[in-house]
This record gives sequence, structure tokens and C-alpha cells, in this order.
Amino acid sequence: QVQLVESGGGLVQAGGSLRLSCAASGFTFSSFAMNWYRQAPRKGRELVATITSEGLRTTYANSVKGRFTISRDNTKNTVYLQMNSLQSGDTAVYLCNTIIVLTSYWGRGTQVTVSS
Repeated sequence: QVQLVESGGGLVQAGGSLRLSCAASGFTFSSFAMNWYRQAPRKGRELVATITSEGLRTTYANSVKGRFTISRDNTKNTVYLQMNSLQSGDTAVYLCNTIIVLTSYWGRGTQVTVSS
């Protein structure tokens, strides 16, 4: 079955960096676009970044453009989110997502906390 497992979250000071990873299994990873979402307390889920199946195109939320970079390694079935210049507003649970045949799959998330 499809599994997405995030890692790399933690506590970081404002201005710092973190690199999140999402290890995928149970499907042909290289055939599907991958997404990173985040959910902060008392807020809706926000799409942060998307990467196409071959990694040729990426899109970002305006709030993270220029600070975050999504990438993937199809040989390792892993998608990454490099987060730089972190701000307190980036504090959230970060979730990995993909959509396969109209079904949306989610990981359990990894907590990122930015202290000011």
C-alpha cells in the first residue's frame, strides 16, 4: 500500500534552516507529482510546494517563495523540502502528499517549530 513517511522536523531559531524528507513506497514514485503541505494550529491546510514527476517543474506558495526549495530523488523514492530563513509563521506540521487515480495520500507529518 502507499506509504509516505516524513522526517527532519524539529525546533529551530528564526533565520535558521531545516531539510525535510518524505520517503515514499507502495507506488511508482517517479510517475507522480509530489506535494508538501503544512498545517498550523487553528489554521487550514496550506499547499507549500509541488514538484512534477520528473522534477522539472516546481511551484511554491507566495509565503515561502525564495526561501523554500522542493526537490526529489527518484532513485531513492524521496522528496525533500529545504527550508531557509525560517520565520515564526512557518511553525506547523508539514505533510507529504501525492494523488494517485483521484485518491489523495498523506503522511503523518513532521513538526517544525520556529522560535523567535
